[in-house]
Amino acid sequence: MADWVTRPATADDVEAVAEVRAVAMRADLERLGRYDEHRVRQRLRDGFVPAHTRIIELDGVLAGCVALRPADDAHWLEHFYLAPHAQGRGIGTAVLRELVETADRSALRLRVDVLQGSPARRLYERHGFTFEREDDVDVFLVRAPRP
Repeated sequence: MADWVTRPATADDVEAVAEVRAVAMRADLERLGRYDEHRVRQRLRDGFVPAHTRIIELDGVLAGCVALRPADDAHWLEHFYLAPHAQGRGIGTAVLRELVETADRSALRLRVDVLQGSPARRLYERHGFTFEREDDVDVFLVRAPRP
């Protein structure tokens, strides 16, 4: 596997992360007829909380991010994006495995939403997430903690 690490995000990471999001989500958003050059980046900017976000670096270069936002009944897994050059290398699986193991140790329920038809859904389901509900755009998944 590639040489990757995670580190805490800073406010200075927001533009690079917004760009990774735009590139990573483009195909799925275009398929759904929802791609907008500005909105795809602005939604990340509007929801970016460095305190809840980890930056994924591959060979010392920002290659993605993941956020875990506390909520009333669960933690929301958000902004989990990898740049195309980092995809298919096992990094997403390894990052998700670490998050799930930490959630299990802390008895935390996890929630995530994915775009309709996104291949990311299979990744989450392999890690124990199950269908909760859906709308025209998103599928909502939940994962109960395991002992």
